[in-house]
Amino acid sequence: MHITILGASGRVGQHVLRLALEDGHRVKALARSPEKLAGMSHDRLSVIQGNAVCEKDLKAALEGSEAVVSALSTDGGTALSDSFPLIVRLMEERGIKRLVTVGTAGILQSRLEPGKLRYQSAESRRSLTRAAEEHHAVLRLLESSALDWTIVCPTYLPDEPPRGEYRTMRDYLPEGGSRISVADTADFVRRQLESREFVRARVGIAY
Repeated sequence: MHITILGASGRVGQHVLRLALEDGHRVKALARSPEKLAGMSHDRLSVIQGNAVCEKDLKAALEGSEAVVSALSTDGGTALSDSFPLIVRLMEERGIKRLVTVGTAGILQSRLEPGKLRYQSAESRRSLTRAAEEHHAVLRLLESSALDWTIVCPTYLPDEPPRGEYRTMRDYLPEGGSRISVADTADFVRRQLESREFVRARVGIAY
């Protein structure tokens, strides 16, 4: 499969990139800091220096793609919600249906306050909601799109060895879940590229 990875030089993005190459996919990686990928040279990898809010860069990254993985971060501002309308439009124009994106557990449904998302409820322990609001904007956009999207929603993301076993749940964080490693999150993202189980759904992931 020909895959585009956005945010490929980030923590999750680098793991997804490595796993995609191991799976035999051809990958175009869009990265603001391609030097971070210097150790991943491969004949099936094309690294494009660029920004997801730039239409020219995105067009180059999406050329010939069959699926897209977004590991873009909120970056402390509006980069995520600024980039996604462009991403969705360009994917729809090119007939690219499959999108797997990494979100946050804050946009899963709250168990404590039905009808609210976790970041809107007492279930969230975070006092700052900017990142969750950005991901919520992406969720609303994807719900109104024609894409076959999946939003992978991890909770706390430590850098630790993968366990290879974790729990997932549609729309909710698995009960009692409080952490999931970057590596295991990337493993689940990789698996969604060829799975239809969670199409047009959010998925909570935790140990």
